Amino acid sequence: MAKKILVVDDEPDLLELVTLRLKREGYDVLSASDGKKALELVKQQHPDLILLDLHLPMISGYEVCSNVKSDEECKKIPIIVFTVSQEEDFDKLRKAGMDDYIVKPFEPADLLEKVKKYLTSS
Repeated sequence: MAKKILVVDDEPDLLELVTLRLKREGYDVLSASDGKKALELVKQQHPDLILLDLHLPMISGYEVCSNVKSDEECKKIPIIVFTVSQEEDFDKLRKAGMDDYIVKPFEPADLLEKVKKYLTSS
């Protein structure tokens, strides 16, 4: 059975690119363009991994991460954060429960490597 990945980003082009690339690798991919929809999908679908942008409409990526990691049923889901720069507040992200991050723009191969790292250990 294919591993399920939730991709959350408010940039339609990036969301589509990442979704298509992951599907081509054989993953079952869900997508959301805002934090509220992301939390709904996490609760309904229990993905195996979340790729999460920080700057989202409705509910921020920080809040999504914190909510997922504080939920007993979902806290073990690995979260890889998309970030624009390394200047982001990594302490805040770690406290929210982020497992890893990838800096935008990124190479698709680098993203796939991180995804595989977390999905082979789960």
